[in-house]
Amino acid sequence: MKASPLATVDNFALALTGISKRFGDAAALDDVSLRVAPGSVHALVGENGAGKTTLMRIAFGLTRADVGRVTAGESARPIATPADAMAAGLGMVQQHFSNVPAMTVAENVALGDHGRFEMARAASRVAEIGARTGLKLDPLALAGSLAVGAQQRLEIVKALAKNARTLILDEPTAVLAPNEADDLLRWLRTFASDGNSVILITHKLREALAIADAVTVLRRGRVVLDAAAMELSARGLATAILGEEPDVSSPVKPASTNRTVASIEGVHLIDERGVTVLRDLAFELRAGDIVGVAAVEGAGQRELLRLLTMRQPASQGHVRLPSMVGFVPEDRQRDALVLDFSLAENVALKGAGGRHGRTRWSEFENRTQALLREFDVRGGDSNTPARSLSGGNQQKLVLGRELAGAPDLVVLENPTRGLDIRATQAVHDRLRAVAASGAAVVVYSSDLDELLSLSTRIFVLHGGRLRACPVDRIAVGQAMLGVA
Repeated sequence: MKASPLATVDNFALALTGISKRFGDAAALDDVSLRVAPGSVHALVGENGAGKTTLMRIAFGLTRADVGRVTAGESARPIATPADAMAAGLGMVQQHFSNVPAMTVAENVALGDHGRFEMARAASRVAEIGARTGLKLDPLALAGSLAVGAQQRLEIVKALAKNARTLILDEPTAVLAPNEADDLLRWLRTFASDGNSVILITHKLREALAIADAVTVLRRGRVVLDAAAMELSARGLATAILGEEPDVSSPVKPASTNRTVASIEGVHLIDERGVTVLRDLAFELRAGDIVGVAAVEGAGQRELLRLLTMRQPASQGHVRLPSMVGFVPEDRQRDALVLDFSLAENVALKGAGGRHGRTRWSEFENRTQALLREFDVRGGDSNTPARSLSGGNQQKLVLGRELAGAPDLVVLENPTRGLDIRATQAVHDRLRAVAASGAAVVVYSSDLDELLSLSTRIFVLHGGRLRACPVDRIAVGQAMLGVA
């Protein structure tokens, strides 16, 4: 149950006053003020590029404001550096992971501690936090071997291990399965009820309204709404974010045809540990299909999608795929982009193995500029390093690249992760258009609502086995848990 919003307080867990920040000619933040009350959950929402992450990076001392002041804690301690922030009890979980892949979970959690490292003590700390929060991890697992959802949990555990009393979380549920997200949100509510504070950056409006005491909306770097969550509706919040009434018309889903685009017959997949990950898969993908894949983490969806994109060979059985396949992986920074390459160079990566002769860079620069306009990728031009883009704009770049050239099959992992309302709707519209043009689309999403609204068919993976399921929340949820 949510705590009552604190209308007036004498001190704040976090206070940002008159914050302005420019990057070159672009104003990222313009005179922004934000107050977070002790014992509360404060949601920060807005479109991609609205300034949410920049504001919280300033709050944690990672980025310096041009104008303004940041203070934290009962003593209103000024924050200028991350060391100041942590000393004041702030912890930040960023959207892009900072784990050291070659280190274990326990070693990552212990980074920054003082004194001699003791594995047993660090492992015990990981286990204790996992038992208390539900964010359970194997302390001895290498961070680089973790799936994306587990890497996100590790980031949160690292912040908690530093005894943070005010947590800043940037899209923390974006890669979590529905039950994991619910567990995390319940824990955050309990964390706040114990007198701590949470600042939650999220694009999920129902999530914000369900958990938050107060909501601040940024649009184009300015605060356009600051109110108690109980005073708001999802529609009203969406209007504040977009600056206009949202489109609530029901989309028309494309119709499946009889033309087979891809097929899987009698496929088994055994991983490097000798574990059978996928068992006896058999299905066809038809033109016009939007097939949703629902699964809890670790059920085999990662391996299935890589079978469909020729990145993972089957141990047994037959996989028939078209020559043109687009793939949008879940971890765009690790699996889709070279961050230090320019946007044009990243666009040129698609199909690079099949090209010969001299590369015509002017052609790729022109192609990239057209892609940036078509997919509303903001924050740079064809020569900008991919690292400079926000997470949402990186995602739009990858999507545009993979949909180029009219592929016969498009496979996507959490394609709207980190995208705002407008961009998410644009992605869904494009996927429906791709299917209507005669392609097959396969989407895995940890957001069950997204799958139900988008899919013409749904497959559920459980225990490495695949079964068709009605497009129905209860039926899909039960199948994800292995209920017949």
